[in-house]
Amino acid sequence: MRWSVKVWAWTGIVILGAGAAGCEPIAARAPELVWGARGLKPGRLYKPRAAAFDASDQLYLADLTDRIQVFDRDGNFLRSWHTPRFNVDGPSGLSIDRQGRLLVADTHFYRVLVYSREGELLMQIGDGVQGATPGRFGYPTDVVTDRDGNFYVSEYGENDRIQVFSPAGKWLRQWGGHGYETGEFLRPRSIALDDQDRLFVADSCNHRIQVFDLEGKLLNCFGKRGEAAGEMCFPYDLAIGPDQCLYVCEYGNSRVQKFTLEGVSLGVWGVPGRGPGELDNPFALAVDREGAVSIIDSNNHRVQRFHL
Repeated sequence: MRWSVKVWAWTGIVILGAGAAGCEPIAARAPELVWGARGLKPGRLYKPRAAAFDASDQLYLADLTDRIQVFDRDGNFLRSWHTPRFNVDGPSGLSIDRQGRLLVADTHFYRVLVYSREGELLMQIGDGVQGATPGRFGYPTDVVTDRDGNFYVSEYGENDRIQVFSPAGKWLRQWGGHGYETGEFLRPRSIALDDQDRLFVADSCNHRIQVFDLEGKLLNCFGKRGEAAGEMCFPYDLAIGPDQCLYVCEYGNSRVQKFTLEGVSLGVWGVPGRGPGELDNPFALAVDREGAVSIIDSNNHRVQRFHL
């Protein structure tokens, strides 16, 4: 079934930044597609807050009902399941690993869940008990795997750190800590790995992106609080597109900003509001194989797709 799928004509206001090889500045574009409607029935959305595309461009969404729903690229509902325990404050992070498994940061149950594409629970990392000791979590927010299958998990709360686990879920190492200095975090919300094994961290309450190698060595840091190009307000999610550019979802500015992987801003898309091309505190985004960005317009209970 397809819910409230509409294409809108709209002229956006954007800020153009400097171009770079492999990335082009943003031009004013209307959203290609706007879909979704508020509700609890299958196919409807209730404050969606995490998203990921698989290799077939199926879009996995998590919302506040603890549901995982799967849609095709155009918003047609395919299937759904719940995480093992119902909670009205759902997972904060989703990603797809190289094996095609869905990785879920089950934030308020202090664990990472690994599912098949069809919703079979394959493994769990963390014992579900909140803690600051190695291997336990405060509030896990996102998870990715490297080419060797190791898990990298961001978390906030007392811990504000990155933990690393083996493919079997054994704790290996950690870095970070609560603070304002580079290498420290205030609510790291999202992580992504590029082809050079650099880990990008959306350090949301420090309004910046930090970049590390796989051992936790700081490689780069960019951004500060603000509304200008290159500035951010609560970056809640990030993703690396097939164009090798970094897309950042700003919860506070209600927009998406595009960067080179070195941190040069190429422009922004979206303004606060409820109309097409407008966003209300978006939590997440995902980039498909065609390079189109699906922004999870959380408080508008919908998804908007645009192509940069």
